[in-house]
Amino acid sequence: MPAMSHRLDITFHALADPTRRAILSMLLEDDMAVSDVAEPFEMSLAAVSKHLGILSRAGLISQERRGRVKWCQLEPDALRDASIWMQSFGQFEAVNLDAFEKFLATEFPGNDTAGQDG
Repeated sequence: MPAMSHRLDITFHALADPTRRAILSMLLEDDMAVSDVAEPFEMSLAAVSKHLGILSRAGLISQERRGRVKWCQLEPDALRDASIWMQSFGQFEAVNLDAFEKFLATEFPGNDTAGQDG
């Protein structure tokens, strides 16, 4: 079970940061270019890229180059292991992405840039 434990550590570490949770919320709607992900944050593009790297290593997002632009995409199945682990306590239901989206929307109510091209 050490491999599962390591994956959970990485997932929960990635989810522990409010900036990374906001990024996941943005990606719920649609794929986004890295520059568009960075736009609403008051930090450098390099700092946002570090957050994206953590999310990518946790498997929560994927990144790919399309021409000269790097795009980010949510990987919805990435929370499966964490969901199964939480269910083992009998107090949590499986992760429902619609419910997760509502949670993120209430935690980050001003996030209306998700899904916009630009």
